This record gives sequence, structure tokens and C-alpha cells, in this order.
Amino acid sequence: MWGGVGVGLRSQHYAHILQHRPPVAWFEVLTDNYLDLAGPPLAKLDNIRQHYPMTMHGVGLSIGGTDPLRMDYLQQIKALALRLEPLWISDHFCWTSYQGHHSHELLPLPYTKEAVRHIVDRVQQVQEFLQRPIMLENISSYLSFDCSEMSEAEFINSIAQQSGCGILLDINNIYVNSHNHSFNPMDYLQSISAKFVKQFHLAGYEKSDKLLIDNHGAAIYPQVWELYRAAVKIFGAQPTGIEWDNHVPSWQVLMQESNKAELILQNFAKSEALCD
Repeated sequence: MWGGVGVGLRSQHYAHILQHRPPVAWFEVLTDNYLDLAGPPLAKLDNIRQHYPMTMHGVGLSIGGTDPLRMDYLQQIKALALRLEPLWISDHFCWTSYQGHHSHELLPLPYTKEAVRHIVDRVQQVQEFLQRPIMLENISSYLSFDCSEMSEAEFINSIAQQSGCGILLDINNIYVNSHNHSFNPMDYLQSISAKFVKQFHLAGYEKSDKLLIDNHGAAIYPQVWELYRAAVKIFGAQPTGIEWDNHVPSWQVLMQESNKAELILQNFAKSEALCD
């Protein structure tokens, strides 16, 4: 079993981690940064892996895209997984490329039955190749499709149900989207099937004139913490990852965020024990 609070592994913190071996439950590795199985970054990764469990979180699978799955990319993921023995491999409910052109963005999908069938087939191919289930994460979005036939929660549930993949529930993305698309984030949480949720993500966002932007470059906002507390009550004390990719803070600041999440998980566990 794995659990507790993990943090995204960033190069700015390599030295501190290797020198002090801080008490962290696990690290989340950005898969696409380590697919070249050579060089100093991978050597550092190997060293850290000796002392900590890891998960692999990618951005290049393009599970919703119409280009054929990139088997060379999947082979690289598989090789890295054999090396790291990660707790989970994850990516996103999105598409990122078209006719070989890569956007370097996580692009939204129309919530249609056709898209569900398409993604389920691709997820099953990926899981068969990797010989393990994967998780997919709900993304932040800034537009919606008139052709959508269902809600995002129904869309995600359908894919998880039919493919056997897990759901990595990003709490910040839910809050960002609730603002951008004017829906109640609690309704969203309550619509997700609990049996598929295997992990949470927490991060910060950026405010623009009209939109909230999921930039992973700030502390977690109070509204997101409140939504996280609600998610823990609904889905239980799932393993929680702290993402901070831009304007990466000191290790101490990152740990402050991690400790807040850990306290919420601990308080939930105590309340559950009292109920028993």
C-alpha cells in the first residue's frame, strides 16, 4: 500500500534531497524529462530512487488524439518504468498532437460517446503494452465544445469504467474549471465514481482578467484547500501529490504545502477512527 503526500521532483531540489534525505512519502517524476536513459539527470534520479518510492507522470501520451499511438514513446516509458519500478504511471485526459505536430499543451476533448470509445481503445492498448493499469488526470480548460453529449465527470467515469484505468483527480483543475465554465465544483466531485479515484493532485493557479490559469506556479489557494477537504471526505485519504513547476520555491516552502495536505489527511483519519 502507498499513501500520504508526495511532491513533484524538480532539479532545483536534487542537492537538498540527496544531502538531507527529507521525510517525503514519495516523489512524482515528470516522465518526459527522463526518457533518455543516460546523462547526469538520470544518475541523480537513480540515486534518489534508492531512498524513495516514485510515480511517473507524463504529458506526451495524447490519449485523446487521432494520430496513431507512438510505440517508440511507449517503449521509452516502459524502459523507464522497468528502471524506476513506479507505484503508478499517469498522463491526462487530453490530446497534444495532430499529424505529427506537437502543441506542448494539454488540449481539451469533446465529451462525446465517440470520444469515449476512441480513448477506451487507446487506453487498453497502452495498458496491454505496459502490462499494467495507468491513471489519467482531468485537465484545466478554457473552452468547451457545443457537440459535447455529457458532462466531464460522466466522460471520465465512462472511460475509467470501460478501460480499467484509474482517475488522478486534480483538485486545482476542478476549481479552475468551475470558475472558467461556471459550474459548482462540489457537484463535479459528487459525480465522480469513487472506486476509480486513486490519487489527488494539488497546485496553484494564476488569475487573469476573466479566467483562472492552471500554471503550477504559486501556493495552493484557500478555495482549493477547501475543495480538497471535501474530496478527502468523499473519496478517502488518497495519495496526494503537490505540483509546483514554475517559479519553483525553496524546499522549505514546498514542505509547508505538503504539511498542510498531510494534516488534512491525518485529521480525516482521526475522524474516521472516532466513527468506528
